[in-house]
Amino acid sequence: MDISVHDIAVEVIRTASRDKPADQALREVLKAMRALPPFDAAEVSRTVFNYYRWHGWLRDERTVDARMRLARRLAERSRANTIPYAELRAKAVPAWTSEVLDVSDDWVKSLQKEPTLWLRAKQGMSDALLRSLPGADPSNILPDALVYSGETDLFKTPEFHAGEFEIQDIASQAVGWLCDPKPGETWWDTCAGEGGKLLHLSDLMQNKGLIWASDRAEWRLQKLKRRTARAKAFNYRAAQWDGGAKLPTKTKFDGILVDAPCSGLGTWQRNPHARWTTTVNDVRELAEVQKRLLTNAAGSLKPGGKLIFAVCTLTRPETTEVVEHFNTTQTEFEPLPLPALNANGRDFGSTPVVTLWPQDLSGNGMFIAGWRRKKS
Repeated sequence: MDISVHDIAVEVIRTASRDKPADQALREVLKAMRALPPFDAAEVSRTVFNYYRWHGWLRDERTVDARMRLARRLAERSRANTIPYAELRAKAVPAWTSEVLDVSDDWVKSLQKEPTLWLRAKQGMSDALLRSLPGADPSNILPDALVYSGETDLFKTPEFHAGEFEIQDIASQAVGWLCDPKPGETWWDTCAGEGGKLLHLSDLMQNKGLIWASDRAEWRLQKLKRRTARAKAFNYRAAQWDGGAKLPTKTKFDGILVDAPCSGLGTWQRNPHARWTTTVNDVRELAEVQKRLLTNAAGSLKPGGKLIFAVCTLTRPETTEVVEHFNTTQTEFEPLPLPALNANGRDFGSTPVVTLWPQDLSGNGMFIAGWRRKKS
């Protein structure tokens, strides 16, 4: 091709904005360049995300080219561990971050590393995938979680098209695992999006029982339909829901997952552009959305059923303060200890609230809380 990886990355960076996140701009640019070899496409992605990972250092450089060169040098210094922590703390995240969460050394350092690519094998398929996918390695965190470090375009593999695995971060896999749905139960995934967690719930339920999937965007539900067909997950129904008091169904559920919209601070390692487009006002506004979603969904739970709240963020307004608000206003519910999760020599779970930081699992940050509806 006449155009270089560098030039393509520059085009993505120039296109990205708050209204068009870098990952969306990247998808659009790469889609228009179908002839680009997979290795080059991966290099474009690395270059773009590296640029935003070191964006806090680049503001004095006048051109995108100069900023990209500096970002590469900073990444090399980081790998050599020659950047002082005080400098990392001052430049790796926006100043407002410390207003809404505890900024720790380990968290900041984790943000400057390239993220791990996680796969979730369909139950019973892990061993076969380890044999057929070069670059896939087992994980000691969750039974079906695999780490992938190969260079194959996974979306073009026969195993992917056969529905044998999904590309899903380990923290998202933990959400489904902590939901612990059983075959034959009835669940509601209230903010299903394109269906990543729904596919996991369906697999854990052995495609038995029923899952209602809702989202405010019809186009996401259409993508969910295509994904479930490929994964052969058929135990679901889909309906639009805007999160309001008018519910998509009168069904009463054994379990409800509210995987709510959030500020996404837990994804800042994987999605560094969001560090510079998210604001503290976003955090406050989304916390109110989360409270409303939980309140409106909770009434659809059967007595004895469980309600799981999950957000890929770590801010207090969107996590512990949401839990405190629900505990105060919804007296028909009691905190539900979640299943025990042992990862990297540490115990998570066995409590009603689980906070997973990126450095804990080498994945996204995630907050999960559980309640049970009282039987009387």
